[in-house]
Amino acid sequence: MTRMSHVSKPEFIAGMGMMMALVAFSIDSVLPGMGTIGLALSPQDPSAARWVVTSFVLGLGLGTLVTGALSDAFGRRPVMFGGAVVYVVGAAAAALSSSLEMLLLSRALMGLGAAGPRVVTMAVIRDLYSGRSMAQLLSLVNLVFTLVPAIAPSIGALIIAFYGWRGVFVACVVFVAAISIWFGLRQPETLAPEHRRPLQVSRFSSAVVELVSNMTVVRATLTQMLVFGMLFTMLSTAQLIFDGMFGQGDTFHFWFGGMAVVSSSASVINAKLVVRLGMRAMIRAVLIAQVALSLVMVLSMAGFDNGPLLFSVFVIWTTSQFFMAGMTMGNLNALALEPMGHIAGMAASVISSVATVGAVAIAGVIGAFFDGTPLYLAVGTMICALLGLVLMHGVRRFSPDES
Repeated sequence: MTRMSHVSKPEFIAGMGMMMALVAFSIDSVLPGMGTIGLALSPQDPSAARWVVTSFVLGLGLGTLVTGALSDAFGRRPVMFGGAVVYVVGAAAAALSSSLEMLLLSRALMGLGAAGPRVVTMAVIRDLYSGRSMAQLLSLVNLVFTLVPAIAPSIGALIIAFYGWRGVFVACVVFVAAISIWFGLRQPETLAPEHRRPLQVSRFSSAVVELVSNMTVVRATLTQMLVFGMLFTMLSTAQLIFDGMFGQGDTFHFWFGGMAVVSSSASVINAKLVVRLGMRAMIRAVLIAQVALSLVMVLSMAGFDNGPLLFSVFVIWTTSQFFMAGMTMGNLNALALEPMGHIAGMAASVISSVATVGAVAIAGVIGAFFDGTPLYLAVGTMICALLGLVLMHGVRRFSPDES
């Protein structure tokens, strides 16, 4: 530990977990209202509401590219509060949106602002902890974080029932205000002035050149992009399928919460197995499983009527994508950052930004074929998983002697 926080460890864990959960709450709380938003703002094409998820993610990816460097130059607190202000402006505009286009721009602005708390959370933890202490604390923070996807859809559904879909964005303002007040009153600045690094274009450009020159980094980043793309495609269309195809719109938040709870065990399983099997073997195994499950989903669409059996297959397949993310994202991040320890902070920002923005493009391409059923989504997911396997085949073990 480099510096001490002024708060107790349990309070620090809870606070950091809620800051990290802002992104999940911003996405998952809106999901129950996707159908209503589509009918209200895009009645000619209600499925266009799926862009409410991807526009937020796009803003998040773009924001992540710069917030890391900004927090290193100006400190953690200014970036946290600056991001919160941008987020509030975006959420307020979303609540007042009179067209889908305005809502999508507002959501992108929310994502841009959410990048501040997202990056600052990891930076503050890195400032205060290191080694096994950091690993232990991150696991506890992630435990708090995983609770939000389980309850956010139910919170969103409750708000929508009483106040309509615009009320969800008011709740987002309340959420970011609460974590900002806590951070402002309880968490001091963790980056001392003498440790700050000025913004330099040359440092950023040289880091990018080094990243793209290392094929292990490139392959791991592209695989991460494919995994994110599969996940974002599912998130942006799941409610529309639950409602439109299976008539489960009213219970969607319960199903989603259940899937999130079940999938929360993925990171625990990965932590136990990765030490014995290795990161590459784990990633390949999970991608192979996703190819198989997506193929089962495609065949089920052709072989089963729209009934309980097909719905069960769809729920299992959807849950598998949460599992896939939990079993691969940490490993892919570690693989990408393994050769970049000397520029870890900047590398993390660039890798995360590229993977997130690229995933939006993938979700957009797959989503263009969306017909209200999981068919083309399963085909797109299977193709992405196969591409990930091809990319992972060329990833080799990092040697410290490599340049």
